[in-house]
Formats: sequence, structure tokens, C-alpha cells
Amino acid sequence: MGMRIIRDYEFVEAANKGASVAIGNFDGVHLGHQSVIDIARTEAEKRNVPLGVLTFEPHPRSYFAPSAPSFRLMGSEARETRLVKLGVDILYELNFNANLSALTPEAFAKKVIKDGLGLNHVVVGADFCFGKGRAGNVEDLQTYGEKLGFDVTIAPLLAAGLGEVSSTSIRIALSEGRTKDAAEQLGHWHRIEGPVIGGEQRGRELGYPTANMSMDGLHLPKLGVYAVLVDVQNGTHKGTYRGAASLGVRPMFGENTPNLETFIFDFSGDLYGTHLSIALVEFLRPELKFDGLDPLIDQMAKDCDQARDILSKL
Repeated sequence: MGMRIIRDYEFVEAANKGASVAIGNFDGVHLGHQSVIDIARTEAEKRNVPLGVLTFEPHPRSYFAPSAPSFRLMGSEARETRLVKLGVDILYELNFNANLSALTPEAFAKKVIKDGLGLNHVVVGADFCFGKGRAGNVEDLQTYGEKLGFDVTIAPLLAAGLGEVSSTSIRIALSEGRTKDAAEQLGHWHRIEGPVIGGEQRGRELGYPTANMSMDGLHLPKLGVYAVLVDVQNGTHKGTYRGAASLGVRPMFGENTPNLETFIFDFSGDLYGTHLSIALVEFLRPELKFDGLDPLIDQMAKDCDQARDILSKL
């Protein structure tokens, strides 16, 4: 049975209640998040109940500041993929809206955790805040748990060799093109997921057909060219491939909406509308402006050779 996704806390069937659940935004599902989920997993096994994750969509930060720069490491699709890989049984991806954001901490504990989802046990990070104005903290949650009848575990914040594991330090690593440092904190390669969208077919004309993907709503890693791993997630070409991708605003053609264009090695087929997951393995070079198409095509050949070499060593 696959992971079940619940988006409304008011109409939950009995089979989807009683879980041991990790609560948070889990942007990136990094090692710190995974350690919180692992505590929930241990308790789920002990209590013989499902393992759940409770999160919010849109991210509360985007909800309150819709025009702020994009910061998310993952869209909801990428987060779902990662949680399935971690063996989560139920994802409670609650719609973060005016009603939910207006709940006081006590109302959130009672209406959502207790009455709505009937959670057995919840695990939160030590810095967890909840309820209107982020007024509730972990001690409050424990108090409500005792009163309402659910157990609360507070997970310690996880430190890596590089200091505390956090979405912020992962964003900084990606902005600087340090894909390995980001991966060390994520516990996996940083991936961009979504459907292949229509491009202008310029790559095809140059002999390098690319699969184009939107970066809308996502934190932008350092612009430039990367060695990548490509998972085609559905359709006739489903499987894992290697490639080179350009993340940028295509300075050659005077455009300025960033997107990700991936050239998949040794592949032919139509991927339009197919969902891909692109792992950024290594930053090769920044975006360059070329004097004409020939130097651009020469450079693309060099990029591909370099990417093949890097990926063959994984």
C-alpha cells in the first residue's frame, strides 16, 4: 500500500487516525528532519500504529509573505517522493489557510492533533512553534498533550560536521554551488522535481535537446551548469539516467525567467509532460556569454565530457 495523503483534518477516516507523527515543514527532508521522523518511526513500531508526517501546504512562510523571494528547497511533489522513500505511511499535508493560521496553540492541539487526526504520539524539533502568531512552543505542546491525551517527544537539533543541520545552511551551500556540502546535510542529493514544460527547442537545434523544468517557488542554487542524475518518474521512459543541466536565465537570448534545462545522455524520446527528478551532483561552471553559436556548442561538448567523467565515478 502506498503512502496515503490527507489534506483536510476535519473528515478523517478511523483507519487514518492514531498515528505516530513527526510535525514540521520538512523543507528539504534533511538529516535533521529524518532524525525527527526516525523517532516517530520507533514509536510507531513500538505502539503498532502507522508512521505519519504532518506538514503544511503552502509553506506558512510563503502564505504570510507571498511576494518574498522564493526559498523552498522542495516543492510538495519532491517532498512526497522523499517521504515515500523513508517509508512514511500517512502524509497529513494540511491546507494552510486563513482558518488554520487563525487557530490558537490550544485550538490547534485540540481541533487538529486530538479531534481531527486523533494522533497517538507527536514528535517535534526543539525549536518548534505553532498556533496563531507562532505563540505556542514545545513546552506548551507537552502541556496540551498531557491534558488532551497524546504523547509528545522533543527531538534534539542535529549537528553535522559542518555545524547545525538546517535548511538555511543548505540554501547557502546551494547558492555557492557546494552541492556535496548540501548533500551531506540533506542525506541525499539536492533534487528539483516536476513536469517537463515546453521550451523553445533551441537546444534541439544545437544538437542538445533538453528537458525544461520550472524553478517557480524554489530557492535558486548557483546559476550555471551541473553534472546531474535524472530520474524519469513515469511514462514509457521511466528509469535513471545521467546528464548535464543548465540552471539559468539563458543570457544568450536575453531572457530572465530562471529554469532548468537538462540534456540527458544517450537518450531519445519525448518527455513532454513527464515528471522528472533532477539531482544536482556537481557544479561545473557559471553561466557564460558566448560570441556566437560555435563557441557555445564547443563548450557544451566539454561540459558533457566533464559531467560523464564525474558521474562515472559515483
